[in-house]
Amino acid sequence: MSLPSGFLDDLRERLSLTQVVGRKVVWDNKKSNPGKGDMWAPCPFHQEKTASFHVDDRKGFYYCFGCHAKGDAISFVRETENVGFMEAIEILAREAGMAVPKATPQEQARADKRKTLADVMEAAVKFYRLQLRTARASEARAYLERRGLPETTLERFEIGFAPDARTVLFEHLVEKGFPAEQIVEAGLCIRPDDGGRPYDRFRGRIMFPIRDARGRCIAFGGRAMDPNARAKYLNSPETPLFDKGRSLYNHGPAREAAGKAGALIVAEGYMDVIALAQAGFDHAVAPLGTAITENQLMMMWRMCGEPVIALDGDKAGVGAAMRLIDLALPLLEPGKSLRFCIMPEGMDPDDVIKEQGAAAMQKLLDQAQPMVELLWQRETEGKVFDSPERRAALDAALRAALGKIRDPGLRRHYGEAINELRRALFYPARPKGGGFGGKGKWNKAPLGPTPGTKASLLAQQDGEGRVRESAILLGCLNHPDLAEGFETRLERAPFRSPDLRDILAALLAALPDVLDMDGEAQRAALLEKVAKRSGFDPLQKCLSIGQTRINPYLQASADKELARHAISEELAKLDAAHGIEAEIRDAEEEITGVADEGLTWRLDQAREAMNRSVKDTLNGESGSVEDESYLSEALQKLIDDQIWKKK
Repeated sequence: MSLPSGFLDDLRERLSLTQVVGRKVVWDNKKSNPGKGDMWAPCPFHQEKTASFHVDDRKGFYYCFGCHAKGDAISFVRETENVGFMEAIEILAREAGMAVPKATPQEQARADKRKTLADVMEAAVKFYRLQLRTARASEARAYLERRGLPETTLERFEIGFAPDARTVLFEHLVEKGFPAEQIVEAGLCIRPDDGGRPYDRFRGRIMFPIRDARGRCIAFGGRAMDPNARAKYLNSPETPLFDKGRSLYNHGPAREAAGKAGALIVAEGYMDVIALAQAGFDHAVAPLGTAITENQLMMMWRMCGEPVIALDGDKAGVGAAMRLIDLALPLLEPGKSLRFCIMPEGMDPDDVIKEQGAAAMQKLLDQAQPMVELLWQRETEGKVFDSPERRAALDAALRAALGKIRDPGLRRHYGEAINELRRALFYPARPKGGGFGGKGKWNKAPLGPTPGTKASLLAQQDGEGRVRESAILLGCLNHPDLAEGFETRLERAPFRSPDLRDILAALLAALPDVLDMDGEAQRAALLEKVAKRSGFDPLQKCLSIGQTRINPYLQASADKELARHAISEELAKLDAAHGIEAEIRDAEEEITGVADEGLTWRLDQAREAMNRSVKDTLNGESGSVEDESYLSEALQKLIDDQIWKKK
């Protein structure tokens, strides 16, 4: 339902985020300042001992410097309670003493219709359950017994039976007082094209009720007893209650169990979910007869940040996994990914549990592959890369796949992982002296660079990165009012130096406390707070590097606009350097596989070209500092032009 304008703002204003979060964390009293609503604690979203989770009551937002979880009170309740948006609103409204506004007449009418149809569905659940106990369900009961489903499981999942009769359910529901139109609209019966008497949709099938997250029966899945039936499994059609692309089997129970287990298993069908639940894996769901949709993926991520996709060990199961990769890549975010657990050939989770036990199933789940490995397998399995053209085609396919990932940091990490796999495939070993070793065996190539190459871009990267990180910090420490404007970019800046990363975290945490001050008092207060939080003298750290110390634009006396420009330039350079690093490493392997003096020259050219590109962007010649897409295109052009090759 839609909420009136201003209701959410009202709700947020009445709530203390510290109070909402405080139910789930233990505050760090040394770092926290309750008087100013500046609170710190170990993050509730990932395992850690240090207090990197920051709550700013004044702004109403939280942020974790470890796993990068962020949001407000509503998102916190959704993530920690595993509930939907409206459920989170209702929880918070009760806590704030507010009534959730009633729906509009149109929304109320739709809600009333859904409630009426849900009543029809519940009556059908009871009918099918009773039918499973009758004589005509003897074959179905025998089948369920052979599948290892005891009475307790039948009760838990409310499994029933639809008799092989044309109108038995329709007549039963009409006798209960439900209009024929509602029975048809619920998807339980079908009205013939000639407008005659409706007939039952499900006949001669074992029935599995499908419930939504709130526990309402919204649909059925039916398994045919006749081996010659047109469809082995038949689901309800789309109805006002049921959207199969937005529904999951066992959603409600699995949501609660996933919150406790910190895990979620996604199986292919009803019987897999039931078998997993019987073996103690209550945190399992299944899509409903179709490939996983974007909406279902989002539902899974609300339950668990990294669901395990457990697929059958056959061609269809592997194919489903490969197709899911393309759906998931554009939707990935830090903390939201997938792992894949492919069953042994010819088996599904039900088979594994029955033949090998729950421990064997757990072992398979523990060995689930990250998605990047399955992507690599898809692009390389069964292929030979014995020519430059074939290798180039592989590179193009991988670049296209990684280009779908929207988050730049995540895209970089995927690129680094792919490059590691690529090097292992193309350069697993090198012969000594241009041939076989003395005993006829291949010898590994030297893993490190030659002495002359230690001055290359890749070897210099950490040192140059520290210079840039120090410059960014010095500019922000000397100009706190400018630092506030860079807050978002600072939060995602890829700092690599541990001590400087600690100073950055302390700076971001301390900023809100000094924004009401002015001039030198503001700067002095920020330096004091950062030193206290980080355990370092921040100015001493930054000024220990000569290139930073002599930069006039980073000093406290610098012109504000020039200082802003300098900080922005260093941030852009830092992002650019990390973004191109993986490609330069790849180029190093492509050219020779082993570093040499000539390569040093080529890598230096790449570095200079990269810096020119960044400066052009900053100077407005080709785009603005905030235009990240332009910078990305500029860097990609450097790679496509192979700037590292001598021309």
